[in-house]
Amino acid sequence: MSPWEAVAICAAGVAAGAINAVVGSGSLITFPTLVAVGVDPVTANVSNNIGLVPGSFTGAYGYRAELKGQRDRLVKLGTGSALGSLLGGLLLLILDPDVFQIVVPVLIAIACVLVVLQPRLNGWLAARREHAHPDGGPLMWLGVFGAGVYGGYFGAAQGVLLIGLLGAFLTEDLQRVNAAKNVLSLIVNATAAVLFTLIAPVDWWAVLMVALGATLGGFLGAKVGRKLPAPVLRAFIVCVGIVAIIKLVYG
Repeated sequence: MSPWEAVAICAAGVAAGAINAVVGSGSLITFPTLVAVGVDPVTANVSNNIGLVPGSFTGAYGYRAELKGQRDRLVKLGTGSALGSLLGGLLLLILDPDVFQIVVPVLIAIACVLVVLQPRLNGWLAARREHAHPDGGPLMWLGVFGAGVYGGYFGAAQGVLLIGLLGAFLTEDLQRVNAAKNVLSLIVNATAAVLFTLIAPVDWWAVLMVALGATLGGFLGAKVGRKLPAPVLRAFIVCVGIVAIIKLVYG
């Protein structure tokens, strides 16, 4: 890895960490960068996942004020994220890489629709769930598990999926939903990182460069994201989701 390649990867890490803190899809920056400098795609995917973990942590920490009162919910949903991530990571190592390419754009599109409709969905659901579970119930857990499978497999735009799910099922404002998303994304990335470290090919120089950039990016992204009004944040989420679909479909 040349010095210029290392700088490019680190810069991509900064951008990815910031985007992940605000919404997700940071992997759409770092993964192509790693492939562009010559890292094998599977190794790039694995190394990217591990490298983004510190950025996920700083992004979640930056939203600590919005996380108050959500501990029990996140412990329960976090089990779904962890189990899903393990399954997704195993699928990455044993399945044909083309398997999810057909499904993933559809999932992201559905998530974007959920984000746009979140205010109306919240009102409609609130009128019908006076006795609903505060964690969203079994369907919410299954949805988080599914997002964990996707996140463990690739991870780009898992934040969009999680925000769409959490926003539709929970009676919380968008900033608290985003804070919960950051914690669940951290659990997914950290779980997959442990698995990949043990049994997958890893480029540790790539991991280091991504991690250095993502750590700073996660901190900066959280500072900016917490100040965005809900409509602006929602519009940004949808834009990132659309870009994610275009990149995944047309490469």
